[in-house]
Amino acid sequence: MVTPVALPRLVVAAPASGHGKTTVATGLLAALRRRGLTVSPHKVGPDYIDPGYHALAAGRPGRNLDPWLVGPDRIAPLLRHGTSVPTPADVAVVEGVMGLHDGAVGHRAYASTAHVAALIDAPVLLVLDTTAQGRSAAALVLGMRAFDPAVRIGGVILNRVGSPRHETLLRDALAEVGVPVLGAVTRAAEVTAPSRHLGLVPVAERAPESVAVVEALADLVRSTVDLDAVLDLARSAPPLTAPAWDPTAAVGGPAGAARPVVAVAGGPAFTFSYAETTELLTAAGADVVTVDPLRDPALPPGTRAVLVGGGFPEVHADALAGNTALRAELADFDGPVVAECAGLLYLGRSLDGVPMCGRLDHTARMTGRLTLGYRDAVAAADSPVHRAGDPVRGHEFHRTVTDPGHGDRPAWRWDGAAHGFVAGRVHASYLHTHWAGQPAAARRLVEAASR
Repeated sequence: MVTPVALPRLVVAAPASGHGKTTVATGLLAALRRRGLTVSPHKVGPDYIDPGYHALAAGRPGRNLDPWLVGPDRIAPLLRHGTSVPTPADVAVVEGVMGLHDGAVGHRAYASTAHVAALIDAPVLLVLDTTAQGRSAAALVLGMRAFDPAVRIGGVILNRVGSPRHETLLRDALAEVGVPVLGAVTRAAEVTAPSRHLGLVPVAERAPESVAVVEALADLVRSTVDLDAVLDLARSAPPLTAPAWDPTAAVGGPAGAARPVVAVAGGPAFTFSYAETTELLTAAGADVVTVDPLRDPALPPGTRAVLVGGGFPEVHADALAGNTALRAELADFDGPVVAECAGLLYLGRSLDGVPMCGRLDHTARMTGRLTLGYRDAVAAADSPVHRAGDPVRGHEFHRTVTDPGHGDRPAWRWDGAAHGFVAGRVHASYLHTHWAGQPAAARRLVEAASR
């Protein structure tokens, strides 16, 4: 029997991208932490970069809640798990994705912020860009509230307010529709983090500057937002009745008595990872160690498998190429290797003409085209992480292409086409996956490493 837990929580959402969700969510996390609260940070969708800022603000891992990647039934359990480790949290702040009701293309509200808010039964704090907007802001909020009765908009934070008179006008209009205003941020007070071709610059690439940005956001939210009202809204959420997700139960316990070392790429070039990946590998019996391909001349001692996730190798190509010792070791490594997106580029022969590991026979280059979206994929070949025919949901997010686009044994098929590479014990592709949705992949990798 599952014991319900009182978990104050709220979802920070907006009518569309660009309204200031990340600014408010990160600032709230940092400001509440300053109050002495233990705050659990979460992000709707597959995004890797925002959770890095959340983690810096909250002092604990930022975690994703994505029904497409893990299934809707795991969302509340993953929230409960994330709020319980490493210590129980006092409040959870969940940043939404895109507009409140924007879901997976062709699937209506599925995987939207509204969908996740309903799955975790949490009130919504709506961030509203009020630039060039007056009383109509109330009509917009009213429409957002009425569009889906399962979503409860409990308050609004006005962003980019032009003047005290503008703020008064907006507050009066929202009072007409019965939606409380919990904060107002002026245009002059805005704090921004630098961005580039795939969004914000990751925290790991600019740690001192990132700390300063987060501190500035904490100051901003503390001075412009009614934190007591925000906490009251979070406490209005009913008890969470879902059981906590358990990585050990998900993988069925350790794969064997041996504890093979699994090296996971990290550092500034490989910042894209989900916290649950390491938890699942550890639960399956692995000793997980980080390797930084920018700086470490060799894999950790005793490495039996390697996982190279996403990131920005194109930004660090020269430094990656300069680490010739690690490139040579990966080219000859005989254990299983799993690579996603950035890892795919790193394992190839070259990236924009700069030499990479040469483990896979492809070249890669930057383009001006963004490839982005959820994918319904099927494993096209047996590999260290999947059996041929396994259905897997993932997402793509890149501005590069490889030549060729897939090997003789592709990793995946979707939309009638082949994608990625399976070569010996290597599985590499552009597809990002969340192993909480495919826990067998973690166990399969540990079993392959143990052989």
